[in-house]
Amino acid sequence: MESEAIPPNADHDENFGFPADDAADAPSGEEVGDESSYTDDGPEASIAEVSPADDEPLTLYSDMNLNRPLMDAIRQAGYTHATPVQAAVIPVAMRGQDVIGQAQTGTGKTAAFLLPFMNRWRPHKLKGPIAVVMCPTRELAMQVAGEGIKLAPSKLFRTVPVYGGAGMGKQLDLLGRGCDLVVGTPGRMLDHLRRGTLNLDHVKYVVLDEADRMLDIGFRPDIERILRRCPESRQTLLMSATVPEPIKKLVSRYMRDPIHMNMTPKVVTVDKIRQAFITVDDERKFELLLKVIEREQPRQCLIFVERKRWADNLHKKMSRSLASVAAIHGDLPQKQREKIMGDFRSGKLKFMIATDVASRGIDVSGISHVINYDLPMDIENYVHRIGRTGRIGRDGVAIAFVTPEQGGHLTDIEMTINKLIDEDRIDGFEAHVTRKVRERPAQGAEPEAPPPVRKAVFGKSVKKYSSRL
Repeated sequence: MESEAIPPNADHDENFGFPADDAADAPSGEEVGDESSYTDDGPEASIAEVSPADDEPLTLYSDMNLNRPLMDAIRQAGYTHATPVQAAVIPVAMRGQDVIGQAQTGTGKTAAFLLPFMNRWRPHKLKGPIAVVMCPTRELAMQVAGEGIKLAPSKLFRTVPVYGGAGMGKQLDLLGRGCDLVVGTPGRMLDHLRRGTLNLDHVKYVVLDEADRMLDIGFRPDIERILRRCPESRQTLLMSATVPEPIKKLVSRYMRDPIHMNMTPKVVTVDKIRQAFITVDDERKFELLLKVIEREQPRQCLIFVERKRWADNLHKKMSRSLASVAAIHGDLPQKQREKIMGDFRSGKLKFMIATDVASRGIDVSGISHVINYDLPMDIENYVHRIGRTGRIGRDGVAIAFVTPEQGGHLTDIEMTINKLIDEDRIDGFEAHVTRKVRERPAQGAEPEAPPPVRKAVFGKSVKKYSSRL
């Protein structure tokens, strides 16, 4: 694809990339060393909320007024129809408008924020970058960067991923050569800014991907420092599954009259995902897992646990009974994590055990089953977990293992997703607590003394069995 073939964009007269003569006039932002914290001073941003209709027909990329080189890259990637999120966000973002894209995971948000930038990109002589995308995890940063490379409208378009847990040498080399798009975690971006190896003076396009998760992890101060370094004249897109109050504060300070595209369905979870739960005593979970795998015969299966140590323990046990098993979590070396993710994406790996943080960025279309070996403590993580199957409208299966004392937590999940989850059964694994039936004392006999009241002891948990199960 030759850069000269890129036609002018009809939607917006300002393109990303400008002549070298104008480079000195580009605005610069605030110093990294500014540690000023967020304040609520100032008027709230005006937010126009738009909810696309549920029955809108599928949109073809060829009908979206994208330039020819970008369309060639889209066809080469095998994409023909835009997802509802892409069809809603791309036209608005192409006009230069700030956008809040609220949608579930697995709905095509990555292309929704990359394509508007790529459509307005033009060759330039700046060192760059002219766009940055911030992500909560290394895996998601690698995934977004991979899409950026795949959809590049020209051989001159350069994408550089930057994230922690990897050596600085390669990142320094790529940034030194110049780039158009930097994708990374806020912590590593800030590290490069402090070193002087990343310059945001010419940035015109900023994306906060999975913003709610970044704030949950504690990236808000880093995000704000990075945003203050970017020119105020930039365009900003914020993609998030939820828009809680901390997100609104971020929007109020750093976005200009954004359009809020709310594409969250009324039923939170994907309809095509078959959800079920199985009651089981905690010590029999592994035995049940093998039975479920034997019955379901998954194409690819993602198994969620709550702790990194539990992931390692389950991996050891599964490896004795099954082939093609791996565990991924934040304590693994970056190269090992990349190899595991590469094998899972290519289909070489059939079973992957993951924690919630490590699962961010797992976008694998072949996942047929998600098993919640441990129920997530954070209810919203349930939606994120099962969203790893049923990607872009495919069918999927999500099975949760629920211990007797977790009945109330299961009900909370059902209330959040506005759906009763069906109970599944495998013979011999019904968890139950036998209730002792006291006999009526004989006439004239002294009544049996009541059982002692169990008191909670600090540091010791007392099991409470829910009537839900």
